[in-house]
Amino acid sequence: MIYTAIDNFYLTDEQLKNSPSRKDDIDEATETTLRIYGCDLIQESGILLKLPQAVMATGQVLFHRFYCKKSFARFDVKIVAASSLWLASKLEESPRRARQVIIVFHKMECRRENLPIEHLDLYSKKFSDLKAELSRTERHILKEMGFVCHVEHPHKFISNYLATLETPPELRQEAWNLANDSLRTTLCVRFKSEVVACGVVYAAARRFQVPLPENPPWWKAFDAEKSGIDEVCRVLAHLYSLPKAQYSPVCKDGKPFTFSTKSADSQSQPISKEVPLSPPANNNANVSNTTIEAADLETEGAKEAKIKIALDKLKESKQSDDESKSMPTEGDAREEAKHKSKSEHRTESGGEKSKERDRERERDRERDRERAKARDRDRGRDSDRERERDETERDRDKVKDRGHRSKDRTKDSDRDYRGSSYSSREKDRHRHHSYA
Repeated sequence: MIYTAIDNFYLTDEQLKNSPSRKDDIDEATETTLRIYGCDLIQESGILLKLPQAVMATGQVLFHRFYCKKSFARFDVKIVAASSLWLASKLEESPRRARQVIIVFHKMECRRENLPIEHLDLYSKKFSDLKAELSRTERHILKEMGFVCHVEHPHKFISNYLATLETPPELRQEAWNLANDSLRTTLCVRFKSEVVACGVVYAAARRFQVPLPENPPWWKAFDAEKSGIDEVCRVLAHLYSLPKAQYSPVCKDGKPFTFSTKSADSQSQPISKEVPLSPPANNNANVSNTTIEAADLETEGAKEAKIKIALDKLKESKQSDDESKSMPTEGDAREEAKHKSKSEHRTESGGEKSKERDRERERDRERDRERAKARDRDRGRDSDRERERDETERDRDKVKDRGHRSKDRTKDSDRDYRGSSYSSREKDRHRHHSYA
């Protein structure tokens, strides 16, 4: 059983030898070739889609991890490569549409198999089937990964290791290229990223003949072992010794998967049967012989009799034509009468219809007039009612004003009365005091 964690998807050599593809009678060489072929598709399609290198590296790692759990005989390498790249573009935050991925893989397949590059119709059944298969394979990848798609690449360790070892600058690009090529092998599922980074640094230093410190060993500072570094170099050397990977149809679920329709249609073209358009020459010869014999059997007397009968018929037909031209027939007169009656009837019916239309127009006008009068009456009634309301409100306001005025007058009269009574009392008091 293979257990996956965030940073723990690594297999042993025994698990790789007993892979699911080996159980389906696929040998190690074929499996290696198909792995390299799928990684080539991912790298090339990523360049055409203008994706960053991190997306292509993630897609290749997902591709290797998937085929560590599934067989090449169950899932075709082309659709798995396309789905791995599509999923990696989402994981690395550089998403591409499904139709873009399908179109790129379709063109690559046509170019690799020397087929004419045809236009893939986006509304065809072929495109809809490819899109459904792409999403279905993506779900299979996520299911086998347990939705744990974290990938750690050796590229981020290379710059730090080279800066620590103080190597020349040209060594960095060579180590970076070796790290990209290592993704086409199973190193990403066998060793950690630190070990792969140490291996490519060692291989680049050996190629440029740059000495690295060995006392103490430099790889121990980076948590690596010499056996792991040697295995990385051996796998890379074996990769460069292999020829260019070619596609081999090993999928057992049916005919091989294709993005184009030319490769499938070329094998299943129906053979048209040739049908002769003209009858054979023997029949023509027989027909000509029979006609010649019949002509020979005719006699000269029979020919003269036929000519006389034909002349008599022509004379009779001329006489009948002259009579028909000279005398008018009764049927023509009847037809003329019918045409006249029909025309008169049409004129009468047209006059009646015009009169009825005029009557209807007059009726509509009268109705409109009555409606206008009714509206004017309603408006007059509404105006009278509004006037009455205004008058009643004015009367109420006048009554209120009169009441307020009367109250004010009474208050003023009371004040005057009080003031006058008070003054008379004071006058009496003054009088009383004066007499006293």
